[in-house]
Amino acid sequence: MHFSVRILPFLLMLSALQLPAQSPTDPQATEETRNLYLNLHGLRGRGLMFGHQDALAYGIGWNAARLRADVNDVCGDFPAVFGWDLSKLGSRRFNIDTVSFRKMRKWMIHAYEMGGINTISWHLDNPLTGGDSWDTTPAVPAILPGGPLHAEYVKRLDEVADYIEKIQSKGRPVPIIFRPFHEHTGGWFWWGANQCTPEQYKALWHFTVKYLRDTRGLHNLLYAYSTDIFTDKAHYLERYPGDEYVDLMGMDDYHDVSPKGNPADLTRRLAMLGELAREHNKVAALTETGQNTISTPNWWTDVLLNAVKSDSLSSEIVYALVWRNDRPDHVFGPYPAHPSASDFVRFYEDSSTLFIRDLPPLYRAK
Repeated sequence: MHFSVRILPFLLMLSALQLPAQSPTDPQATEETRNLYLNLHGLRGRGLMFGHQDALAYGIGWNAARLRADVNDVCGDFPAVFGWDLSKLGSRRFNIDTVSFRKMRKWMIHAYEMGGINTISWHLDNPLTGGDSWDTTPAVPAILPGGPLHAEYVKRLDEVADYIEKIQSKGRPVPIIFRPFHEHTGGWFWWGANQCTPEQYKALWHFTVKYLRDTRGLHNLLYAYSTDIFTDKAHYLERYPGDEYVDLMGMDDYHDVSPKGNPADLTRRLAMLGELAREHNKVAALTETGQNTISTPNWWTDVLLNAVKSDSLSSEIVYALVWRNDRPDHVFGPYPAHPSASDFVRFYEDSSTLFIRDLPPLYRAK
């Protein structure tokens, strides 16, 4: 019933919508990647896709089960957006969250074949010290062209490219939203605002995109620029690398949705993000969010959904991705025994939320 009631009017709206005369930043983007980009534009203001980190990999009480997700256990449907991370790629067989890279590739292909969207973050270890992403020893100057560790950074990019090249379905590269060096307005990562200048951050972004796109020939990536919370549009754009290097404008926000936060601030920031996306003809998304353990009553509808729907500009974000379900005291999505499960069902049943069965064919031209 979820499909038949909701998808048909949505498809009619989307098919009638005039998509913008806009292309991905990669002029050689694959047909599927280009179609995804245009269809994301068509989703603006039409519905909020729900996303969940590591959704197919594990959940509360299970690990690596065949085609299972906590979200599906709760509402009978899968997320529209699937988040993954490439931390520890090249040094271990599994990432920072113990997800096997071999299995992750299979799950990403499956998510794509179901009609969903894959997005990758990259908690890259500090190349200067060998510490993790949270080792805030400044490292960006050392890995830029001309820096003493530039060759080491190129090696890391090659590992990423080698991995992504093998994510294929029926011989075709799977489109991916790539979101490197995120939350850079904060100071907790080695690429953060306290660890490099705006010019250095932009130079790192420029080299990364050009190397993956032009040198390694990856043409299935859409690039997401994703801050932590920001004060105003100037703050958001302080390290923005330019329209020719960004496809999606995102924000991570755990602050405003926490028990001590103010959801009205989330609406305000999302409205600014929506306005920026309009001005730059980009797509906007809430690229990470969530409340750990979800202790606020009716968090899904009263906090997250209400914050998105409260403003015409904030409602233009195309997806919101919550973090992972690791254990009962570190959980950001619903699972059947969680007190928020019934409210999540109401979130799911709201006509403005989109899950796998609600999606039009995102990888086909309209």
